[in-house]
Amino acid sequence: MPATTSVKSSKIKVSASTWVFNIIGYIFITLIALLCLLPFIILISGSFSSEQAVRLNGLSIFPQDFTTEAYEFIFRNPQDILNAYGITILITAIGTGVGLIFLTMTAFVISRKDFKYRNVISFYFYFTTLFNGGMVCTYIFYIQYYGLKDNLLALILPGLTPVFYMLIMRNFVSGIPSALIESAKIDGAGEVRIFFQIVLPLLGSGLATIGLFMALTYWNDWYNAMLYINTEWKYPLQYMLYNMIQKAAAMARVASQLGIPVENMPTNTLKLAMAVVATGPIILLYPFVQKYFVKGVTIGSVKG
Repeated sequence: MPATTSVKSSKIKVSASTWVFNIIGYIFITLIALLCLLPFIILISGSFSSEQAVRLNGLSIFPQDFTTEAYEFIFRNPQDILNAYGITILITAIGTGVGLIFLTMTAFVISRKDFKYRNVISFYFYFTTLFNGGMVCTYIFYIQYYGLKDNLLALILPGLTPVFYMLIMRNFVSGIPSALIESAKIDGAGEVRIFFQIVLPLLGSGLATIGLFMALTYWNDWYNAMLYINTEWKYPLQYMLYNMIQKAAAMARVASQLGIPVENMPTNTLKLAMAVVATGPIILLYPFVQKYFVKGVTIGSVKG
């Protein structure tokens, strides 16, 4: 008869103290997650509440006197909102994509130990984070020398190569073993091929992390539009919503001066609804890059 062997369970026994610790930890983390989610729930609830209820009772978890007046005010011209979304998506996509290429190329160069002037160029970039020409000189430079008044490029170029992100990307590139680059050179690969076929595919977490930060910067930018853009159909989403808030506040001031009741005019609820409209797409995008983001922000935390 063939010998029978008893298969012992490979399952690790967990002590009672570990079970208690895990349960307490899960409960604590769940409460923290709910506390982080609570402000956004209140934000959505307030956007569907009436202006008078918000003024009298403040914000709450559940809508008070449910209404969609704030969203109706925002989407009274849906074509304008869709156009503003399109402009913002275009700016964010082009600025983030091109910026990542420029940042990664620069980081690749200044991280190479065989590049003689890498420290000098790194200091040159770093110096610009400490001293710059200021807003007036920057405005004159973009308007008079670049001719970017009322041009969408004025919304893309200022955030194209953030030096801080460049220095972070250099740390990502420095984590790639130099033996890979040396072996590729021995096989006859040039610098361009090494960058696009070896270095770039290994920077997934870094590209996702820096890309998310840059996309958020472009998506939330309204200041450059205020400086450089005059044509209304070129307004990005954030600046268009900003103008709506200013117009609503101006209408409320004029109405109060004329003695017209303004209790039901959406002002506070309008701000809440605009925050929901502006942040919704970013919240939907985040889960797709979360795993790269978590890996990217922890790079360098463990030495090995």
